Amino acid sequence: MLPYALYTARQVRELDRLTLQTLAIDGYTLMCKAGQAAFATVRTQWPKARRLSILCGPGNNGGDGYVLARLALAVGFEVRVLEWGPPERLPEAASQARKAWHEAGGKAHDDLHTALAGADLVVDALLGTGLQRPVSGLLAQWIEAINQSSCPVFALDVPSGLDADQGAVLGTAVKANLTLSFIALKPGLFTAEGQAHSGTVLWDGLGAPPEVYTALPPYAQRLDRQRLADFLTPRVASAHKGHFGHVLAIGGAPGMSGAVRLCAEAAARAGAGLVSVATHPDHAALIAQACPELMSHGIVRSAELAPLLKRATVIAMGPGLGQDRWSRMLWEQALASHLPMVVDADALNLLAQQPIRRDSWILTPHPGEAARLLGETDARAVQAARFTAAERIAARYGGVCVLKGSGTLITDGPQRWLCSAGNPGMASGGMGDVLTGLITGLLAQGRRLTASACAGVCLHASAADQAAAAGMQGLLASDVLTQVRGVISGAALQSLRTPP
Repeated sequence: MLPYALYTARQVRELDRLTLQTLAIDGYTLMCKAGQAAFATVRTQWPKARRLSILCGPGNNGGDGYVLARLALAVGFEVRVLEWGPPERLPEAASQARKAWHEAGGKAHDDLHTALAGADLVVDALLGTGLQRPVSGLLAQWIEAINQSSCPVFALDVPSGLDADQGAVLGTAVKANLTLSFIALKPGLFTAEGQAHSGTVLWDGLGAPPEVYTALPPYAQRLDRQRLADFLTPRVASAHKGHFGHVLAIGGAPGMSGAVRLCAEAAARAGAGLVSVATHPDHAALIAQACPELMSHGIVRSAELAPLLKRATVIAMGPGLGQDRWSRMLWEQALASHLPMVVDADALNLLAQQPIRRDSWILTPHPGEAARLLGETDARAVQAARFTAAERIAARYGGVCVLKGSGTLITDGPQRWLCSAGNPGMASGGMGDVLTGLITGLLAQGRRLTASACAGVCLHASAADQAAAAGMQGLLASDVLTQVRGVISGAALQSLRTPP
C-alpha cells in the first residue's frame, strides 16, 4: 500500500540525510538498498526479463542504476549500461557504485540504439529528482529513443524529465510503465503529466525509520478511495432531511439545462436533505420532470430568487450559468446572500472579471478557468506549476481552491491535498458539474470547507473509477452519478470497522 504523505524533492533530500544519520550508515549503503529494491522489483514485475538496458545519469539516480546492473550481472542477466555525463563528476556514492559494477565485470556501451535493441526491459536511471532545467540536446534524444522503444520501461525514483514537485514535463520526459519511488512519494508523480509518465507507482522506504518522517511535515497528502472513510460516517437511526441541509443550485441558461440538473442531482446523491434549482424558465419544468426529487424554479427577476436563498443552507453556483445580464443578476444576488458557496464554470469567469475575496466558498476551476482567475496567458502556464497556481488562487480569493485535472489538487493555502484516484474517461462534458454538486451536497451536511472539498473530489474520482470498470471511452457524467451511492455506503461501512 502506498503512503499518503507526499514530499518535494528538496524535502526528500533532507529525509535522505536524516535516514543516513539515524541509521548511522553512509550514502553508498543507502544506494545499495535502492539498487536491491529496484532489482527485486524487476524480478517480481518482469519475471521473464533477462536482458536489461540501464541508462545511468551523472547523479545518485545513476548510482542506483549501477547497483541494479551489478546485481543483475551477478545472477547471469545480460546487462547493457549506457552512461550519461563524465564519470569523474559522479558524487562519491555513485562513483563507488560504478566502480563496484566495473569490478564485477561490467562494461559500458557507447551506442544507444545497439544497447536498446533486443532488450526485455529498459531502466531509466538518468536524472531522478535532480532535474534543474528543461531537458535538451543529446539527452533529449536519448529519452525520445527510450519512449520509441518497443520494450517496457522501468523508472527509478522519478521518470527523467518529469518535475518531481509539480508534475510538469521539462522539455521531454520518459514514459515509464512502472516507477519505483524511494524514501518518499513525490507529488509530481500523481498530478499534471505525472500519471501519464510514471505508469504504475510503487514505493520503497529503504528502511528509513518512522522518526525520520515525523521530523519533517509532508508537503501534501494524497487522497484515494480508502481515505473516504475519514470523511464519511453512517447516519443515525433518528435522522431526517432537516439534518442534512438545503442546497440551492443556480445556473442553467437557455441550452444549458443539463449542467445545472447534473449538479443538483449530484448534491442529492451526496446526501443533501433538500435540493432546489434556480434556473431559466425555459426548462425549469423539464428538470423537475427528469428528476422529481429536485424542486426546480424558473427565475426571471431577482425578487423570485430571494425566497429560495432564504431557505437555502449552501449554494452551488455556476453550472450552465452563462455570462449575460440574467446570469450576472443571479451571481450578484447569490453573493449578496453571504451563504457558503461552491463556485464553478461561468461563475468563476464572472469572478475573474470582478475579483473579490471570501473565506466561505470553494472555487473549482479547471486549468483554463484558473488561468483567467490569475490573469495568466493560458492553461499551460497553470499546468506547468499546478500546486503554485492553486495556492495563488486560494491566497487571492480566499476559501478553498480545487484545481481540477489529472491529479486534482485541493488547498486552503497552508494545507494541500492531491487525489490520485480517477481516470482518463472523466474527460467528458458534465463531469465538473457533478463534482460541484457532490462537494455542495457534502458541505450542506455540516462539514467544513476543506473536508467537503477533499471528500467530494475523492468521491467523484472513486465513483468514476467504479463506472470505468465497463470501459473508459464513452464514460458519461451520468454514469458516475449511478455509482455515488454505492461508494458512499462502502466508505461509511469502512469507517464503522476502523477503530477510533
